[in-house]
Amino acid sequence: MFNEKIYNLNNLNKEKLLSLIKSISPTDKKKYYKIAESRLNRLIKPKESLGRLEKFVCDVVAITENKRPVVKNKYVCVFAGDHGVAFENVSAFKQEVTAQMVANFLSGGAAINTIANSVNAKVIVVDVGVNADFGDDFLNNENFINAKINKGTNNIYIEPAMSYDDALKSLYAGINIAEKLIKEGANICSTGDMGIANTTPSSAIISFYSGVEPKMICGYGTGVDRKTICKKVMIIEKAIKHNIIDEQDPISVLAGIGGFEIGAIAGFIIGCALKKTPVVVDGFISTAGAVIAAKLNNNCLDYMFLGHLSKEKGHKTAVALINKKPILNLDMHLGEGTGAVLAMKIIEASMDMYNNMLTFDEADVIASNKNK
Repeated sequence: MFNEKIYNLNNLNKEKLLSLIKSISPTDKKKYYKIAESRLNRLIKPKESLGRLEKFVCDVVAITENKRPVVKNKYVCVFAGDHGVAFENVSAFKQEVTAQMVANFLSGGAAINTIANSVNAKVIVVDVGVNADFGDDFLNNENFINAKINKGTNNIYIEPAMSYDDALKSLYAGINIAEKLIKEGANICSTGDMGIANTTPSSAIISFYSGVEPKMICGYGTGVDRKTICKKVMIIEKAIKHNIIDEQDPISVLAGIGGFEIGAIAGFIIGCALKKTPVVVDGFISTAGAVIAAKLNNNCLDYMFLGHLSKEKGHKTAVALINKKPILNLDMHLGEGTGAVLAMKIIEASMDMYNNMLTFDEADVIASNKNK
C-alpha cells in the first residue's frame, strides 16, 4: 500500500506545499445547503425534526458537491509516532508501548478495532515516527503504511521537536495517504492517534495558539499524578518560549513543539479537503492536528466534523480554536480514533435517512404547510 514518494521532498518545497494547501476553497454552503434542504423538507417528517442529523446531511452534500452522496466506505487512519519528551517521564506508560499498541491495532485486539468493526469501518495504521523497527509481518500487512520519518521526535524540553523539513514530510505524508485511501474507495475518513506522551506536544500547540496557560490545558492524560502535570506544564512553557523560530508559520510551530503524528493528522485533514471528502476529527491529539491544518488554510474547517468532546482537560480550549460542535460527548479520552469512528456511523445514518427515506409524494402523505 505504501509508496516511498509519499513524503519524498525531492520534488517538494515549502512554497509548493503551501500553494497546494492554499488551493483549498470553502464549500459552497449557499448552493448545496439549498439543494439538501429542498429534499430534506420533502421527506415524510416534520421540517427540521431530525435536528443536527439534517445539518450533517447539508454539510456532506456541500463537501462532496454531490446532490445524493453515499458515505458507506468508512476509514479510520491511526497515525503513530513517538516523542522524545517521553524520557522526561510525562506519561504513565513507557515509550515502548507505542510499538506494542501498533502491533495490537494490526492484530485486531485494540479498542479502535472492536469499535470500528461494530460500525463496519476499516482501520489503517500509519507509522510516521515510531521508535522501533517493524518486520515483514508489519510491512506486508495491507492495513499498515510505513511512512516513518524518524524514530521519534526530539525532546522538546531540550530542543525543537523536529527539523523544518521533517515537519513538511509529516504534512505531505498525511496529504498523500488521504488521497491514496480516497482513490481506493474511502468516501468518509476519520483520524486517530497513538504515541506515548503525545498529550504534551498537543497541549503545547493548543496553549500556543489559544494563549491559555499550559496549566489550564494539561490534564491527567493516561493517569499521571499532580507532580507530573506540574512537570509537563514547565516543559511546555520552556518549549513554547525557546523552540519556535517563526510564530507566524504553522509549520515552524509544528517543527518546534509538535509531533510526527500530529503533522500527519493535519496533512490528512488537508488531503481530505483537497479531495472534497468529509473527515471526522477525533479527540485532543487529533484536534491539535486540526488546528495546524486550519492555521495553514482556514477553509479546511469546512470539510471537518468533530467526532466528540474528549474528557481531556484542554479539549474545550482546543475545540474553541476550530469552532466546531462535537457530535458526541461520552467522557471518552482514549484517542486511537474511537470517538470519531462512532461519530462516522451517525453521519452515515444521517445520509441513509436522506437518501432512502420516502418523500411526501412517494408515500402519499399530505405535507404540512411548514414542509412546503
